[in-house]
Amino acid sequence: MQTLWPTFIRRRPRVQLRHERLELPDGDFVDLRWTEAQTGPVVIILHGLEGSSNSAYARGLLKALQSYGIRSVVIHFRGCSGTLNRLPRSYHSGDTADLAYLVKTLKQREPDVMIAAVGYSLGGNVLLKWLAETGKQTLLTTAVAVSVPFLLASSADRMDKGFSRVYQWKLLRSLRRKVKQKLRRMSLNVRANNLDSLKNFRAFDDAVTAPLHGFRDAEHYYASESSRQYLTNINVDTLILHARDDPFMTEDAIPTAEELPEKAKLELYARGGHVGFVAGTWPWRTDYWLETRIVEHLILRLNISKTAAA
Repeated sequence: MQTLWPTFIRRRPRVQLRHERLELPDGDFVDLRWTEAQTGPVVIILHGLEGSSNSAYARGLLKALQSYGIRSVVIHFRGCSGTLNRLPRSYHSGDTADLAYLVKTLKQREPDVMIAAVGYSLGGNVLLKWLAETGKQTLLTTAVAVSVPFLLASSADRMDKGFSRVYQWKLLRSLRRKVKQKLRRMSLNVRANNLDSLKNFRAFDDAVTAPLHGFRDAEHYYASESSRQYLTNINVDTLILHARDDPFMTEDAIPTAEELPEKAKLELYARGGHVGFVAGTWPWRTDYWLETRIVEHLILRLNISKTAAA
């Protein structure tokens, strides 16, 4: 299984989605995108940094789940749906409150519904941290976390080296653009007179992410919100998928077997990149086997028939 072609050349599968706006207790909102199925188990999808329901990996999983008639919903982190959120704050790698509120809301609507969650990258860090926070009280049946930046400080440093700086540049451009848009509408507690001078994640998180979300600085944010330190508290069936060649972090960020609880399983692959896991000889004959592995896990835990796929 090798990642031979970068995932950014992947064409987004077409999936019909419906919109729901979930109003939050603090007066803000998050936008949800649902597949067409109306009943049965629900799979919540948490995207990565500056991702959305339009991200190729999200669309791929949405389509795969839909083929089994499984309901799925993408929760957009605040400001990631294409509409700026109302409050000065945005989202960050350890912000679990909105996920918790969505799960609570779904259980209030359907008390007997089985719920699973799949988190990618930043979304995976949020998911693992929330599972640890809830412990035995979690309302999920199972969870899958993919390409998680287990140590945020290490990931920030890795992103400022080599080819990873291309991804860093793209993501920071999107983040800075949103902050500029908000500054035209409201006052923000940021520590930068010139946002364009923030050339790496440490600088951005120190000047923007930290003050907007109640952290002293970037180091305080990284130290308190990294999921690795909380893994032992996870008490629900959890599959973690990771690749040693992930360009967003170094291998020493990967948790050891001793750090994983009995109910969490880490599948570690030599190749896979970051949310890639692509096999195939040519870019037009690729096998995005990540979706296959996730769906295999979910249909078993959610008691879905394997013959349901169209």
